[in-house]
Amino acid sequence: MPLLSGNRGGAKRKTDTCGYYIITQPERHINQSHYTPISILLPLPSVHPLTTSICSLPIDLTAAPPCTSLTTYACSCSPSTMASAMVVAAVLWLCIGNGGALAQAQLQVGFYAQSCPQAEVIVRDEVGRAVSANVGIAAGLVRLHFHDCFVQGCDASVLVDSTANNTAEKDAGPNKSLRGFEVIDAAKKRLETACAATVSCADILAFAARDSVVLTGGSPYAVPAGRKDGNVSAASDALANLPPPTADVAQLTQAFANKGLSQEDMVTLSGAHTIGMTHCSSFSARLQGYNSSTGTGQDPTMDAATASRLAKQCAPGNTDAEVPMDAGSPDAFDTGYFHALLANQGVLASDQTLTSDNATAALVAQNAYNTYLFVTRFGEAMVRMGGIQVLTGADGQIRTDCRVVN
Repeated sequence: MPLLSGNRGGAKRKTDTCGYYIITQPERHINQSHYTPISILLPLPSVHPLTTSICSLPIDLTAAPPCTSLTTYACSCSPSTMASAMVVAAVLWLCIGNGGALAQAQLQVGFYAQSCPQAEVIVRDEVGRAVSANVGIAAGLVRLHFHDCFVQGCDASVLVDSTANNTAEKDAGPNKSLRGFEVIDAAKKRLETACAATVSCADILAFAARDSVVLTGGSPYAVPAGRKDGNVSAASDALANLPPPTADVAQLTQAFANKGLSQEDMVTLSGAHTIGMTHCSSFSARLQGYNSSTGTGQDPTMDAATASRLAKQCAPGNTDAEVPMDAGSPDAFDTGYFHALLANQGVLASDQTLTSDNATAALVAQNAYNTYLFVTRFGEAMVRMGGIQVLTGADGQIRTDCRVVN
């Protein structure tokens, strides 16, 4: 008879006589003798939570398929434990590392309704002040949330400062241009005064991203909360997980799929580039020296007039200059970005590539010509992204200072 060995994040665990944890999906009225047949096996003692083995088969949970995918494994126990017996488990990939239904289900809209009723109001107020002073902060806060969620999940690890012994995520190359940290700090300071040790930095990031979208003209969407903050932040993780501005459709699709997000989510979330700026260094290769054999020429997929304009703004040696990603309405959350792509006016290679594939090009066109569809999809995709690999319940912590692990 399996023995109940504890629980983690709402899932029940029991140990069988072959020495495996069988972690089962929660169900109503569950008890020690009744478990749902959907389970995942982890060897005892448990190894790294994202890479393990089942029946001596290496399993990388970070590369797990969508949560609806079921696989059955069978293996023989040791003769000393259960001679010739077969342990069979239907394994549900629990979306560890790629943000899935189980993790997202533990987040709730109105999570702080009782513990800190003013939480979202305080964050909205601080974001409003910052955006009123500098509208560019809105794009920065959306990007901050994205860069957090794509590295170790939405755990506010991007906010942690480096130390003498550790280079944190924020100091990785792709993150050095991130901004908006001071807005999160201001909101956190007020929240600690209003309801100490209650609201996580990860949730503040999610709220701030939503508020930034709304303040620049986008549609509001409900943000499920209840995330905890992580205690690890490493620059190497950022380098390994963030798609570069030179990525093509296949690379982008894979990067998003690794986080449990669809190609539709990828195109939709790229629409966040309708606000904000980018550095010339992120796309200068499209303007000078595009032809690798001659070292001259511009990217032929870019509209000639756009390329000429950008070449003047981003003269050689002026890589620190910034240009808007949606030149038509850089401060308005609208569908201008998608219209620009259809006109071959995308600035980043990773943006314009969305029109190079029939499936993604169709999604670009849908978003361009149906504003309601885009803003609806965007809110839904942001919620899914906000559920990537979240820490909840007993996992993680509530930092008192978003820049420092408790």
